[in-house]
Amino acid sequence: MAATPAPGILAAPDILAWSCPAPLRDQPRVVMGHGGGGALSAELVQHIFAPAFGGEVLAQLGDAATVSLGGARLAFSTDSFVVRPLFFPGGSIGDLAVNGTVNDLAMSGARAAYLSCGFILEEGVEMAVLARVAEALGAAARTAGVEVATGDTKVVEAGHGDGIYINTAGIGLIPAGVDLRPQRVVPGDVVIVSGPIGVHGVAIMSVREGLEFGTGIESDCAALGGLVDTMLAVTPDLHVLRDPTRGGLAAALNEIAAASGTGVVLQERSIPVPPAVANACAILGLDPMYVANEGKLVAFVPREHAEAVLAAMRSHPLGAEACVIGEAVSEHPGMVVARTGLGGTRVVDLPIGEQLPRIC
Repeated sequence: MAATPAPGILAAPDILAWSCPAPLRDQPRVVMGHGGGGALSAELVQHIFAPAFGGEVLAQLGDAATVSLGGARLAFSTDSFVVRPLFFPGGSIGDLAVNGTVNDLAMSGARAAYLSCGFILEEGVEMAVLARVAEALGAAARTAGVEVATGDTKVVEAGHGDGIYINTAGIGLIPAGVDLRPQRVVPGDVVIVSGPIGVHGVAIMSVREGLEFGTGIESDCAALGGLVDTMLAVTPDLHVLRDPTRGGLAAALNEIAAASGTGVVLQERSIPVPPAVANACAILGLDPMYVANEGKLVAFVPREHAEAVLAAMRSHPLGAEACVIGEAVSEHPGMVVARTGLGGTRVVDLPIGEQLPRIC
């Protein structure tokens, strides 16, 4: 039996009675955080899917798989979109469905050629809403220069969905001499981001019920294939590209650091965060580095090519505000740290779950 503390002396805290609002990593059931692109998502893949499916191609665990078929190198990717609301400032679930998959292919250096498109519709969705989504998806595909070649439709009972879910898969050719993967990152590589971060996530949150704060910000949703082509025209010797969607810039950098076995040092003041994003995150208690993007990329570039690649990015509309934010280092392998404006250093860890659900 526990001893009773003397008068005036506080009892020792009962650690076993503590609770944490964050999803625990030994959850017996799926929680929302498993879809957030952070540590819980990674564990789901590593402990459930990868052992069940196996295979060397899956072991790449990139945004897109690189495969050889008939003498050609192909990038192959799939993604599902469950965003709410279906329409938001700067885009819709239809735009996301195209650009998200096209961008995953672009991060392998491939230019997307064909997409498949699967719609899961909830009974009761208005035909006019479905038509708007389909038109937006078709327009985004034409803008990206990709053809929707096949598809599928399923309908679930009312109350068993959230209006419209979309899955897209895509394939594209990888040019000769292009080899983009995190294992190529070496100390000294320069880290470049193509523009301001956190814009898409804040655009979604700005119109979500109960979270309206009138920022007037629009999503950065865009197809990045043209920007990647501009970068590769300078040199095919880029080391890795990643579009920081779920989990934001922090998740993308942590994944690259872990896969490459290098450390990453960021200059916090150099990371471009628009005032509207910074203000919204301050109100909600969020870190902009963990907020999703849908039209930005982060690149690890050999130092000797960094200046030319940065200039090329700035010549493209989707990279006009590109900037250097850090470098890969040999110290603290697998860890991302940020040097603050006050001269301190903080660890930028992989998020466990997600800050807010369904923003991509």
